[in-house]
Amino acid sequence: MKKPFQLNLLTAAISSLLLYGCGDAETTIIEKEPIVVPDEDDHDDDHGDDEFTIESMGRLAVLSADSNQAVVFDLDDNQLLDTFSLIHNSNSLTASADYRFAVIASRSNDYVGFIDSGMWREDHGAHLHDYEQAPEMNHLELDGSRPTHIVKHDGHMAVFYDGDADSGIPAAVQVLTDTDISSEISNIHTLDYPVNMHGVAEPVGEYLLSTVRRDDAENTSAAKILPDQVAVYHLHDGEYEQEQILEVLCPDLHGAAQNGHAVLFGCSDGILVAHQHDEEFEAEKILNIEGLNGLRIGTIYGHEESETFIGIAAGHGGGEAILVKIDPENEEMETLEWQPAADASPVSYAFAYEGEAFLILDSKGFLNILTPHDHDGETHWELAGSVDISEEDVSTMPEGMKFSMTVAENGHYVYVADPIAQHVLQVHIEDMEIEGDIELDFAPANITWLGIAEEAHEDDEHDH
Repeated sequence: MKKPFQLNLLTAAISSLLLYGCGDAETTIIEKEPIVVPDEDDHDDDHGDDEFTIESMGRLAVLSADSNQAVVFDLDDNQLLDTFSLIHNSNSLTASADYRFAVIASRSNDYVGFIDSGMWREDHGAHLHDYEQAPEMNHLELDGSRPTHIVKHDGHMAVFYDGDADSGIPAAVQVLTDTDISSEISNIHTLDYPVNMHGVAEPVGEYLLSTVRRDDAENTSAAKILPDQVAVYHLHDGEYEQEQILEVLCPDLHGAAQNGHAVLFGCSDGILVAHQHDEEFEAEKILNIEGLNGLRIGTIYGHEESETFIGIAAGHGGGEAILVKIDPENEEMETLEWQPAADASPVSYAFAYEGEAFLILDSKGFLNILTPHDHDGETHWELAGSVDISEEDVSTMPEGMKFSMTVAENGHYVYVADPIAQHVLQVHIEDMEIEGDIELDFAPANITWLGIAEEAHEDDEHDH
């Protein structure tokens, strides 16, 4: 297995590219000429998509923990493309629905902004057309109250705003596509609530499954700010209208995911499973099992290519974590055979690009790779192997920081950021080997992959 210290030649080459460093006023911006779109009359329709598509590893956005800056790297040569000064110091980072934009959210400052990676794909009917340009800051800014859960699925991104009880600001949801962000749309599809709540919304085509907080006297949640119902909203003439409320209650609702067949919500007593039948949605409950030891599932991960979901049961504020397989088709859940070690807390989870693996990055610096196996018609997730991604003394991790990772959406790679060593490693998931190293001159707070994703391979999770 390759280790970071065995990549001296690569590291030296990368270091030579970073002489200008992030945050330096003299940082060189590597601009790439945009692909010129030929006039449709200048070519026939006999060519394939290869003439207009790009083979690229994509790009990587890295959020600095030391300043209010984000940087973008080209993953084909690990060159620094640009450095961006952000408005606020406290930010989270994720990707937009089609991975063109880095989404910068600052919950405490009621802010969501976007960095254009410069890579995207357009469907021109006769062919797919890829574009590769220099990254730049997009001018669209969202300013809803307390943006918290950001969910992406099938080309749509739903931003759930919790609202603020002290200021009397209710919750809301905004749904955008990458095209909306690119055009800096002013009339965003929005769902407004009459009251604040810590909720979540799942976009399902022209529908939106979003949480409902009832009056405290009716609400079955122990924490009344948490909703206990899910409603179905349909987009009509640019507005979301409520069409039904699912009858199954979901007390202390937190966490949601979907895989194209079912939409799941985490409840204190189990998992609410919603299915679409024509224009109606039905719901049932998968009850908690004894193996959860009294914990509840509050985080769920799903993927288009996986019939089963992975649920994370944990206490509020961290501590013990129990991983659970959730099987909506058979209406059952079971604890995984592999569980995190007592002294290694999971810090990040993700499905691999095609759903062929589930990744758990822990506080000890190990990337644990689970793969599904069919046994008697049932899927079982088992440990395929672990990759040691840090040679550092993990006890020296800066306070409030942790390892982080992001999965490439066009190949079998995961990128792992190490705040202690101040670098990002490229790990091949199938080979379980470290294949690259991007040196940084700051501690990374978070990273996200950007670029042109392969179609029909999508994962779903919510980001905080």
